[in-house]
Amino acid sequence: MISFKNLHQNNEPLLLGNVWNVQSARVLEKAGYKALATSSSAVAMSLGYEDGEQMSFEEYFYIIKRIKASVSIPLSVDLEGGYGNTHEIIVSNIIQLLEIGVVGINLEDSCMVDGKRELLNSDVFFKKLSNILSALKERRSEIFINVRTDPFLLGIENALEETVKRIELFEKLDVDGVFVPGMTHIEDIKTVVNATSLPINVMCLADLPGFEILKTLGVKRITSGAFLNNHIYRELERISNTVTNNKSFAALFI
Repeated sequence: MISFKNLHQNNEPLLLGNVWNVQSARVLEKAGYKALATSSSAVAMSLGYEDGEQMSFEEYFYIIKRIKASVSIPLSVDLEGGYGNTHEIIVSNIIQLLEIGVVGINLEDSCMVDGKRELLNSDVFFKKLSNILSALKERRSEIFINVRTDPFLLGIENALEETVKRIELFEKLDVDGVFVPGMTHIEDIKTVVNATSLPINVMCLADLPGFEILKTLGVKRITSGAFLNNHIYRELERISNTVTNNKSFAALFI
């Protein structure tokens, strides 16, 4: 089987299936996805929490462990900020993931403050990330570290310039990839891809270019975040309303 890291080096972008439970993971594996990743937001919602590390790592780990045991393709984990307030705790979490066979993680440079997502100071995040990578030591080569940077997602002024500056810092730490959610304009994507040799990951939005265009731009990884989960539950709401309004289950069998 081709390694998870090498899946980011193909001519075709890696379509990474975002999942939140065993059922969703099995469906996407059956559909032919080459690798999966948890959506922390979707997992949180499925457990009744808001996004932003409101669920405990123990709760999250149980779901991750069940997903990993139920599929045969590589699994990466959206670890948000790391689920810990020290780099020692975060590294301990990563080691637990490695022990069950997880091959990748996302770590992000924003956090929730009083219910609002805020971008961390780039120097503060650089130090945090540096400490985590150093503490991983010999286990570092076992995990694909995809760093999420959120200037576009948060709509900050000069998002493109800030994103490129942050990627330059990440390169110094020899991370494996960069995730830029919220970036959809072709020229922005082209600029970011050309600014680094690291594989760039984009996330689905209504105005994200199609896969063939993303391929020509040099994007190496495409994810859906919690949007697939959101779509499914909108459909559940719709069909549930149909059943109650029609006073019949017939619509379930069409």
